[in-house]
Amino acid sequence: MKYFKLLPVLALLVVSFSCKKDNNKSKDTAMAVVQTQKDANGFSYETVKNDPTGLRLYTLDNGLKVYLSKNEEEPTIQTYIAVRAGSNYDPKESTGLAHYLEHMVFKGTDEIGTENWEEEKKYLDQISNLYELHRAETNPDKKSILYKKIDSVSLIASNYSIANEYDKMLTSLGATGTNAHTWFEETVYKNKIPANELDKWLTVETERFSQLVLRLFHTELEAVFEEFNRGQDNDGRKQYAAMLEGLFPNHPYGQQTTIGTAEHLKNPSMVDINNYFDKYYVPNNMAVVLVGDLDFDATIKKVNDNFGKFEKKEVVHPELPKETPLTAPVVKEVFGPTAESVSIAFRSKGVNTKEEKLVTLCDMILANGNAGIIDLNLNQKQLVQYAGCSTQFLNDYGYHNFSGRPKDGQTLDEVKSLILTQINELKAGNFEEWMIEAVVNDLKKSQMRRYENATAVATAYYDAFIHHEEWKDKVSFLDDLKMISKKELVDFANSFYKDNYVVTYKRQGEDKSIAKVQNPGITQINLNRGKSSDFIQKFNKMESQPLEPKYIDYKTAIKETKTDSGINVSYVENETNDLFDLNLIFDMGYDSDQKLGLAVNYLEYLGTDKYTAEELKKEFYKLGIDYRVNAGAEKSYITLSGLKENLPKGLELLEDLLTNAKSNPEAYDKLVESIAKSRQDTKTNKGAILRNGLTNYAKYGENSRLRNIMTISELKAINPEELVAIATDLKNYKHRIFYYGKDVEDAVSALNNHHKVSVQLKDYPEAVVYDEQETGGNVYFVDFDMVQAEMMFLAKGEPFKPENMAASTLFNTYFGSGLSSIVFQEIRESKALAYSAYAYYADASDKEDSNYVMAYMGTQANKMPQAVDAMMTLMNDMPESEEQFQSAKESVLKELASQRITKSSIFWNYESLKKRGIENDNRKEMYEAIKNMELKDLREFFNKNIKGENYNVMVIGNKKDIDFKELKRLGKVQEMDIDYLFNYEKPKEVKL
Repeated sequence: MKYFKLLPVLALLVVSFSCKKDNNKSKDTAMAVVQTQKDANGFSYETVKNDPTGLRLYTLDNGLKVYLSKNEEEPTIQTYIAVRAGSNYDPKESTGLAHYLEHMVFKGTDEIGTENWEEEKKYLDQISNLYELHRAETNPDKKSILYKKIDSVSLIASNYSIANEYDKMLTSLGATGTNAHTWFEETVYKNKIPANELDKWLTVETERFSQLVLRLFHTELEAVFEEFNRGQDNDGRKQYAAMLEGLFPNHPYGQQTTIGTAEHLKNPSMVDINNYFDKYYVPNNMAVVLVGDLDFDATIKKVNDNFGKFEKKEVVHPELPKETPLTAPVVKEVFGPTAESVSIAFRSKGVNTKEEKLVTLCDMILANGNAGIIDLNLNQKQLVQYAGCSTQFLNDYGYHNFSGRPKDGQTLDEVKSLILTQINELKAGNFEEWMIEAVVNDLKKSQMRRYENATAVATAYYDAFIHHEEWKDKVSFLDDLKMISKKELVDFANSFYKDNYVVTYKRQGEDKSIAKVQNPGITQINLNRGKSSDFIQKFNKMESQPLEPKYIDYKTAIKETKTDSGINVSYVENETNDLFDLNLIFDMGYDSDQKLGLAVNYLEYLGTDKYTAEELKKEFYKLGIDYRVNAGAEKSYITLSGLKENLPKGLELLEDLLTNAKSNPEAYDKLVESIAKSRQDTKTNKGAILRNGLTNYAKYGENSRLRNIMTISELKAINPEELVAIATDLKNYKHRIFYYGKDVEDAVSALNNHHKVSVQLKDYPEAVVYDEQETGGNVYFVDFDMVQAEMMFLAKGEPFKPENMAASTLFNTYFGSGLSSIVFQEIRESKALAYSAYAYYADASDKEDSNYVMAYMGTQANKMPQAVDAMMTLMNDMPESEEQFQSAKESVLKELASQRITKSSIFWNYESLKKRGIENDNRKEMYEAIKNMELKDLREFFNKNIKGENYNVMVIGNKKDIDFKELKRLGKVQEMDIDYLFNYEKPKEVKL
């Protein structure tokens, strides 16, 4: 299977495909026809014959599109409200406007988020006028004076505002995933709600989109600045922006980023934002998407009663510039501290075109993660560190992007040349005839898995709306791919892939284009946490039919049988589709054998006496079967998955590899080179340094799992035959099997025929134990070239106790996670000190381990002292709000009541519980405990587990921007050597 990772929307292309299996091409395409019907209310709706999602598409009288689909797996509804409005339509002098507007839609209306609208509006109007003066002023000193005035009036206005009322209401519903995003042509608002709360959700969302009120404007703007800074620290995002700039020298795709420019962010216009909202946030430019446990007829009536009130307006999107064909390669360069890479992008036509289908097919034949031309010729042969490709199709244009990372000593131009050579292989037709059918089956298999999930279905719907796609075309998309012949595809490739690309080099070095943003010195605003608007008071009185939680009896939900060899097989039946997962589970990992992880990685590059490694990949791909051999620290897995009908043949292939793998010394030498390069690249990854290197050191000190690795010299000294012996011996250790699929008897029969093991399986070697260290008084710092500074706080808590999980879950919801949490309100909403800030109590995943208190902030380095003070104040003195506590309590209870553990998750959830020493579905005990909790119980939990804890602090940032005097207040500051943290080279002394 090919996994799309670069952009969220890339996955949507896969999500939207049909999983119909009929091989009659003309019949398949013809059957994807639209049918119009009327429901019990008299509303007309459209369906598509053979639609695997069961969509009902309504269009209300005011033009609002309503996408409804039923999924009764759990009593929840995935909701999206989509607007055809994104950064493409930002005024040229106000880039970033659509994205900033998205943030402001969370701030309420004249009903939500205000104690006294009449008084508040006076000051908001003043602020708007001041921003217009500020924007027009060119004298820096006068601009500064105007900003101070804005700050002072904003403080007065905040006396009448009530922060986070929208978030509080959604929290009280038990909603999860409350968020939004903005992109080129879209702004989408997201919630997953309990099904019984649909009425209340519609009430608040209808009010929310009735009016835009720009309250708490300047603090939110500062949060967007922090988001902008995070982008400046993201080399991948910079490379992507440069690629788009080259592909689209005229179109907003390449000329306007979603976040906007620093200059425009510093000079916003509230007038422009209001005008944009009034122009685009109208019903005939919006869609409501609801997928889940719903009644079609009742739901559309409720949507119409609410959103049907909005008035239809004419919407005219601006005519955007057309691009002329590229006739020669365009070269772009970006610089930053992370590992080097190169991308090669070809501009294509957009959605709803034949070219979309042709490029999609080319993309998968070139790289599908298994048997594509790039997969086999470059990745399997280890000629580069990595190479792959992905597609994106938007309303006006699309692109096919290839990316590659070099091996040690390899130049980016050499990687580029190798990738272009693979494109030439496609143009020459050097791929098997069966590949097109195999690719279509792979995409169908991927879509079958995705469509099990309501969120994936809902995402496909809003994607179709944004891109003006007829759902019937989505349903028939894959059948259309099947009708493309190899000759047609090769002819297209020869006409499409020429010297008409943009090559973007991501090189290591200083980025001199970084925009430095000064801390404007915002006065802390009032949150008025204890107040509530009339709207929320009425909202809280609305009654919903309560949901009753459902718990699992794992002893009956998971069935048991055995193979002829006596191996235990646990199984859960797949009642949804014809896919399967077969897992061999070993309760040992590389803690028991340091070479095990290396051995299973090596296995990826080996063949047998029947097949070369490349031929084996092709055979699996033909069958629609994926396999993985994975060694974790404490457990290892051999997994086979795919189309159930091909399980026996897939298992035969896998067992042959696990028994008869043939060593390849050249492949092993290249693997060691790849590991060495990967280690070098990790040292340039700030996320890996902070969350792996520093965090592991803060927990374990020198004796950490992360540091217990073999050096490159030791890896080179290993005989690869030894690794083959380890990999092929794995199945001779004690193991158990989990099967998720239909017809367990067939699976057991295949196991009996192909999974041959000794009668006496081996015991596991003794595992290395890593002792947790006491925390407190240490500040571990790593110097890194970045705009922001990122900090984590870590304190070791008490040993894991199941009875504490209820309190910790409620505490995390109230205090540290989510948009309505105390930490988010205080650090982002009130003080504008960070874009991202959270804190939580982490229950251990193993009964032998300790719990931990964790907190995180990412902020401008010059704000770090203030941010530290704010976080440490919260961690020692928890603000108390009875109203917010009750909202958090309702949220947790409703989330537990609407939660259903189904399908293969039943088994894996039980595995997780057993690791914690829990044998039953402990959600029942948690639910009953939380029902009886009061705010004083949370205070007691905080005082016992959070307040006064001894923290180790991990900091990564640019040394020249860090105030070390401030850091010393937190403990002894040690500058850490990255090689020492990861132990990639011989241990070095820690710098003090």
